[in-house]
Amino acid sequence: MKITFFSTKPYDKQFFDACNKDYGFEIEYYETHLGPHIVNTVSDSIAVCAFVNDKLSAEVLEVLAAKGVKTIALRCAGFNNVDLEAAKKLGLNVCRVPAYSPDAVAEFALSLMLTLNRKTHKAYNRVREQNFSLNGLLGFNMKGKKVGIIGTGKIGYSLCKILLGMSCTVFAYDLFKKNELETIGVEYLPLDEVIKLSDILSLHCPLNDDTYHLINEETIATMKPGVMIINTGRGALIDTRAAIEGLKTRKIGYLGIDVYEQEDKLFFRDLSSKIITDDDIQRLMSFPNVLVTAHQAFFTNEALETIADVTLNSIDSLIKGSTLRDPSVLL
Repeated sequence: MKITFFSTKPYDKQFFDACNKDYGFEIEYYETHLGPHIVNTVSDSIAVCAFVNDKLSAEVLEVLAAKGVKTIALRCAGFNNVDLEAAKKLGLNVCRVPAYSPDAVAEFALSLMLTLNRKTHKAYNRVREQNFSLNGLLGFNMKGKKVGIIGTGKIGYSLCKILLGMSCTVFAYDLFKKNELETIGVEYLPLDEVIKLSDILSLHCPLNDDTYHLINEETIATMKPGVMIINTGRGALIDTRAAIEGLKTRKIGYLGIDVYEQEDKLFFRDLSSKIITDDDIQRLMSFPNVLVTAHQAFFTNEALETIADVTLNSIDSLIKGSTLRDPSVLL
């Protein structure tokens, strides 16, 4: 039985090939992203494995279903790039990896906070040039800072616990409160209150109609002057141009993003010899108080092992009609 992978990199092959020794699937890898331009190359596959920037529109899903594909396996947690209604109508199973390594993403969000605050990336470059001055590297203590966590799923939950351990005051917003977080000191507040009171905001909610451009001109206006915003969720949670204006007026004091609205044209590629025509990302990277990373938060050994294991186990279970090890993988 064959699985066709899209948007694959050498590390995907490394971890999936190792895990596949327990399953024996025939695996076909494509480096290109999945979309209308490539979908017709899929042949004799029981499943297609996709990543965050693959386009699983109704048009693409119809072609896959006609070719005999039964399962769409997302090797990520998010699923905003899949037309779930179309998949349901076509009888396609859609599965994902809902919790490959919440700690990896939570820890990375913290690393963005600390790097922006203490400017270790700038200090590293200075010392390599034999510049040992501390001018311009002033930071602040995390202890006592008010940190707002928007979305307290597994990742937000993990970050809340880390920040409490650093003696931060942690506010949170989620449609579903977690009693265990309240018990250890997290204060749930309405969304507008979290946005208004926080020195640091970290986004960990899914992208949907309600959260699209959650950070926008209006919400930025209500924030504390000099607020730090961290996004390791989905790029379109932030209105990029509103964020640029917020940076220019110094309303936003720090911005750390591991995701970007138009990242499908940029991330996971080496563009060092290319001309990038995206003016928004170029403008963002021109600010000294902005840190951009390329969807790296998930990237640990533990996470990649879990992604491969959960993905192949889910496909195997769906093919055999057996009970899923974790029912939450099925959308």
